[in-house]
Amino acid sequence: MDEHAKTVTWIATLRRARHQTRLRLGLVMVGLLLIGTGLTLITGPTMTAPMDVLRVLTGHDLPGTSFVVLELRLPRAILSILTGMSFGLGGVIFQTLLKNPLASPDIIGISAGASAAAVFAIVMLGWSGAAVSVTAVIAGLAVALLIYLLAWRDGVSGARLILIGIGISAMLDSMIAYVLSRAPAWTLQDAMRWLTGSVNGATLDQAVPVLLSLLVFGGILLARRGNIEAMRLGDDTAAALGVPLMREKVVAVMSAVGLIAVATAVAGPIAFVAFLSGPMAKRIAGPGRSPLIAAALVGALLVLLGDYAGQHLLIGRYPVGIVTGALGAPYLIFLIIRSNRNERET
Repeated sequence: MDEHAKTVTWIATLRRARHQTRLRLGLVMVGLLLIGTGLTLITGPTMTAPMDVLRVLTGHDLPGTSFVVLELRLPRAILSILTGMSFGLGGVIFQTLLKNPLASPDIIGISAGASAAAVFAIVMLGWSGAAVSVTAVIAGLAVALLIYLLAWRDGVSGARLILIGIGISAMLDSMIAYVLSRAPAWTLQDAMRWLTGSVNGATLDQAVPVLLSLLVFGGILLARRGNIEAMRLGDDTAAALGVPLMREKVVAVMSAVGLIAVATAVAGPIAFVAFLSGPMAKRIAGPGRSPLIAAALVGALLVLLGDYAGQHLLIGRYPVGIVTGALGAPYLIFLIIRSNRNERET
């Protein structure tokens, strides 16, 4: 066998090995999701036998157990998975298009916009339920558009958009603090619980809009996966490959904003899930591969397992947003330190 044939064989073997590794990692993540869902359905103030859970899920009516599993625990697990997928997929789109791991919706102000509107609606207007959710979605979309317009200068620079987004986020955080300072005691608790990010009291009705947004916006993003990957190589390269840059960027960004806004409207701004999912997914997917599906799975794992840890593994009970915030804050500090070192070296 000549050297060329050996090289071709070696490359083919390497590709098969990478594909098998990614497949195994994907199966591991799906397995962890199933385990996390099972633990959520079994564990609570009273433990439920795994066989009883299986019987309930297969249609048997067990007094007491059916209510606990189907009305309390299953909606919580489903909402955790769906919101985590939305945050993970939306976050990786921003980080991919802007080519910066700091370009996450909860860093650049989109989540803060939805949060500010929701808190204003709860505290000042006395709204609740669907009205708060719709307000949060509209505000998230409006803030995203505002940041984009302010960052526009013969195109959008990723660094400029991030800086403007951080400034907008700081302003909105100040607004949230002001509204909370004026809040009466009977609405302050609701506002604070929403701001923390939580799937407490989840219902299947809450999961429906998140599922619909995943099917619509997530479907749009997955259908454009090839164009998104081309844009990650640079605008010039993508244009040379025939990608209509402006249209594809607008569609991708608005779809990502839709995912983030709907998930935030239902579960609150669960901290750092969008921020963490992208870098973890890119390591799992490997170079040259789309991280979109991996990011959705990582986001689902972060929320599902974070909620389980906050409810059952720590001293006391904490909303999932506190657990994911504790995970994400050190990574944010690490990224900032690494960026500063890179700038000094260059």
